[in-house]
Amino acid sequence: MKDMTTQHRDRARFGFTQRAVVEAVGFGAALALTIASAVAVKEANHTPALVMTTPESAQTVATADEPALDVITALVEEMPGVELEEATPAEVAELGLDPHSVRWFGGRQVRPARTLWMTVTAYSPDHRSCGKWADGITASNKSVWTNGMKLVAADTRLLPFGTLLSVPGYDSDRIVPVLDRGGAIKGNRLDVLYPTHAIARRWGVQKLPVTVWEYAD
Repeated sequence: MKDMTTQHRDRARFGFTQRAVVEAVGFGAALALTIASAVAVKEANHTPALVMTTPESAQTVATADEPALDVITALVEEMPGVELEEATPAEVAELGLDPHSVRWFGGRQVRPARTLWMTVTAYSPDHRSCGKWADGITASNKSVWTNGMKLVAADTRLLPFGTLLSVPGYDSDRIVPVLDRGGAIKGNRLDVLYPTHAIARRWGVQKLPVTVWEYAD
């Protein structure tokens, strides 16, 4: 009887162990599914950094093959109170800018299309500039590290994502893409990205002749 009792106890313990393993596996699978679902929901509901609501007609997105430069003038006509202040040929010459220069960006030739006078400020990718959206992702869903963290936030109703600009004094006047936007960045306003808040504050507020570039090919 003692041996039989011991066997029953062993079987009971073995059965309990099996159930514990099954329950643990089931719990782990459920937990993994819950985490995956949470991630999916976050991604689906994620609002990129510095997002600004724009009209449906203004959701044009520039690409490498379609820089959307011709869209700028058309869009500004739909924006009451916003006027493009384009630099005149005399101003371009006085500023020392070459209206016929050719550069390269992304392995392709680009040429200046127009020069706009814009009020330029600076921001950083941390919470002091981006608030709760300081997740390292721009409004165009690109990382803030894109182009070596040299990029611009603009009013994408005027300068759609992908538009190429050169801003005097920023990144040694190199060409940088528009990859972000912001609630305070409206009309002839730009925000250039710097890695830290302290560096961004040094920029201040400047009114500058910003060159818009187009692909030459």
